[in-house]
Amino acid sequence: MPNERFLLGYGERLTGPVTPASGGAPSKPPYDFDEAIRRLTPEVTHTTRALQSLPADACPSNQAVAVVMLHPQALAKSYHPQKLLDQFGFHQVGSRPVTITPDKWTRKGKPGRSPSTELYVAGDRASFDDWAHAFTRSPDTINEAIQRIEAVYAPEIEQRLRHLDRAESTTDGILVELLIHARKKDNYIMDGFRNYAASLGIDAQFKRSLFVGGLCYVPAEATHEQLEQLALFSFLRIVRPLSRLRNHPTTIERAIPMPEKPSAPLPTTNAINPDLQVAVFDGGIPAGTPLNTWVDQIELPGVDRSAQELEQHGHDVSSAILFGSLTPGQPAPAPFARIDHYRIVDAQSLDDPFELYDALRHIESVLKNKKYQFVNLSIGPATPIEDDDIHPWTALLDSLLSDGETLLTIAAGNNGHLTDPAERRIQVPSDCINALTVGAADSTSEDWVRAPYSAVGPGRAPGRIKPDLVGFGGSEIQPFFVSSCDGSGSVAATMGTSFAAPSVLRTGIGMRAYFGEQLRPLGIKALLIHAAAQNNSNILQKEEVGRGKAPTNLKEITTCKDGEVRIIYQGNLEPSKYLRAKIPLPPELPNAYITITATFTFACETDPEDPGNYSRSGLNITFRPHAEKFEGNSTNPKSQQFYKKSDYDTEQTLRNDAQVWETTLHNSKRMRSTSLHNPVFDIHHNARTNGAAPKSPKPIPYALVITIASSKIADLYERVLQKHVGYLEALQPVIKIPLQP
Repeated sequence: MPNERFLLGYGERLTGPVTPASGGAPSKPPYDFDEAIRRLTPEVTHTTRALQSLPADACPSNQAVAVVMLHPQALAKSYHPQKLLDQFGFHQVGSRPVTITPDKWTRKGKPGRSPSTELYVAGDRASFDDWAHAFTRSPDTINEAIQRIEAVYAPEIEQRLRHLDRAESTTDGILVELLIHARKKDNYIMDGFRNYAASLGIDAQFKRSLFVGGLCYVPAEATHEQLEQLALFSFLRIVRPLSRLRNHPTTIERAIPMPEKPSAPLPTTNAINPDLQVAVFDGGIPAGTPLNTWVDQIELPGVDRSAQELEQHGHDVSSAILFGSLTPGQPAPAPFARIDHYRIVDAQSLDDPFELYDALRHIESVLKNKKYQFVNLSIGPATPIEDDDIHPWTALLDSLLSDGETLLTIAAGNNGHLTDPAERRIQVPSDCINALTVGAADSTSEDWVRAPYSAVGPGRAPGRIKPDLVGFGGSEIQPFFVSSCDGSGSVAATMGTSFAAPSVLRTGIGMRAYFGEQLRPLGIKALLIHAAAQNNSNILQKEEVGRGKAPTNLKEITTCKDGEVRIIYQGNLEPSKYLRAKIPLPPELPNAYITITATFTFACETDPEDPGNYSRSGLNITFRPHAEKFEGNSTNPKSQQFYKKSDYDTEQTLRNDAQVWETTLHNSKRMRSTSLHNPVFDIHHNARTNGAAPKSPKPIPYALVITIASSKIADLYERVLQKHVGYLEALQPVIKIPLQP
C-alpha cells in the first residue's frame, strides 16, 4: 500500500533532558507550632490510652496501630510527616482517603470540606506512651511536621466493620473478607491474627490468603458478634462482604431470540500471526467446538469440570477475540492470532463463595511468568468498585501489569441498568490503572450510545475516567454475533461488556500483527484510547463511555488523512527527571487553526494499602507552545494548561495534585498557527511510595501519541516527515493483512 500515510514512529528521538525551573518555597503550615501542640495534646493522650486498653493478644509483639490525619493542605509528598514518625519509632502501614473540614487553613474564607488522607501508623505501645509524654513534658522536641497534622485517634470498631448488612448469610454467620496490615514477611502479625481469630472460633481461610503490597486478604465466615471482637485486633484494617463471581450467563446474554440461524462461515486458514502470545481467562470452551482450530484450552491444576453456562461464556468470549462481531451472511475474518484459553473457574465456582480467591491465584500463576502480551478478562467479582479500599483482584492485577509489557482488557460489567449510582459503577477489577477497561456501545453506527447494561464510572482516583473506552457490545436491536458451538457455521446473538472487551483487544492484536514489535503493548493501549471517537450527534459523558468508542478499522488508527499527522513516542521515564518532547510541526506554517491532540499513558507499581496514594508514579505535563515567548526572568518558554485539572471534581473537592497521578491523560487544544513555534511538552516523572518521597524509585514505561491536524494544510504529513527526516519514520507493516475490520 504505497500510498498510505502510515503512523509515524520513533517520536522518542525528538525527546531530551531539560533543566527544570526552580521550585517555589514551602507553603506556610496551617497551624503554628504552639497551636499544633495545644490542639493535639488531648488527642494523642486519648489515643495512647485507647491503645493501652486493647487486649494483649490483639497487639502482636505489643504493636498497635493509630490514625494520623493530615491537613488537606499537606497532601504533597514533600509534606509527608516521615521525620515525625521516625522520631518516635513509628512506621506507616497504610492510608486511606477521606473528606474533612479542617479547623482552619491558610486560604481566604472559612474552611470547607476538602479531600485529605488518614495515615495508619504502627508502633510499640510504649512508643505511643513516649509520644504522649513528649507532648506534655517536652513539646519543643517534637518535629515541626506536627504543624500539618489535623487529628490523631485510635480506630473505632465501627470504622473497621464495613457494609456488613450487605454480606451473604450462611447457616453459621456471614461471608466476609478480612484485610490485615501485613506483608508476607510479617510473620508475627499473621501468627498473632491466626491465634486471635482461632480464639474467637472464626472460620478464616488462611490457606487462601493473598498478600499484595502491604496487605493480606483473607476470606472468612463468622457471626456479627465474632467480628465485633475481631475488630479489636490492631492490625486489622477492615472487614467487608465477600465478593461472589459474576453470574454467567446474565439475563442479557444470549437473550435475543433468533427466528432463523444465519451463517457466517469460519475461515479454513491458520491465524495471521500464530506466534503472538494471547491469553483468555474464562470458563473454558465446550469440547468439539470449531474454535479449537485457533484455541488451545489449557487445564490448570485444581480446576475441575466446568459448568455448561461457563463454557458457553468462554466460547463466546473466544469467538469475539478471534473474529469480533460476526456479520451474518458474510465469511468470518481470519483471526489475527491463536488463543491460549485458561479455564480458571469450574462448576464449583458458582456455589463455593471462596472459589473467587482460587480463580485469582490461577491468573497470578500464569501472568507472573510474563509469557503473554495480550490478555482478556471478562469474568470477575460481582462487586461494584468503591472509593476506599482496594479489592484483591485489582491490587494483584495492577501489580502483575506494572511493567507495561502486557495489554489486559477488562469487561466493565453489565450492571449499568441499575438505578442506584453505587450499584451501577464499574465492577472489580475494572478499576485497574494498568489495564484497559472496556464498556459497551449499543451499535456500530455513528449514532451509537452506551448500551443500557454497560457499567458506568467514575473510577477511583487515580483512574477517575473509567471505563477507558467502549467497544461494540451488542443490544436487542443490533446484537453481537458470535460463532455457534455446533460447527454448523451459524451465528448466535448475544450482548454484554464481556464481548466488547475482547473485541477491542482484537483490534490491538491486529495492530501488533500488522506492525510487529514496532508497537509495544503500552503504545497500542495509547493508540486505542487516542483514536476513540465520540458519538456524532452528541457528546456523551466520560463516566458513561470514557474517551469514546474504539474503532475496529485498523486504518482509522494507523494511517493519516489529508491535513493530519500522527506520531507515537515510546520509551522510559527516569524518576525525578525532566524530559522535553518536541511536538513536530513543519516550518513556515500558513495562518490557520492547528489542533493538537495528545494522549499520555504509562504503567507503574502500586501501593494497595494506600488507596489515596495508589500509583507510585505520576506525570507533571507542561505545555510550552512558543519557544520565543517568555514570562519574567524564566529561562523556559511560557507555559499553557493543556490537560484539564479534572473531568469530574470541582476545584473545592479535588486534591491539587490529583491529575498528576492519573496513568492516562488525553485532550485536544485548538490554536492559531501564529501562537505555535517549536512547541514542546515538558514531562516530569514524579515518584512516591506510600505517599512519601521514595527511597529507590524505578523508571516507568510510557507511550505518547500526538495528532496534529489542520484543514488548511493538506500535505501536513509530508511536511512534518520531511522536516524531521532521520528522526521520525513511517512505521512499516511487517505482514500483509487488510486494514479493514
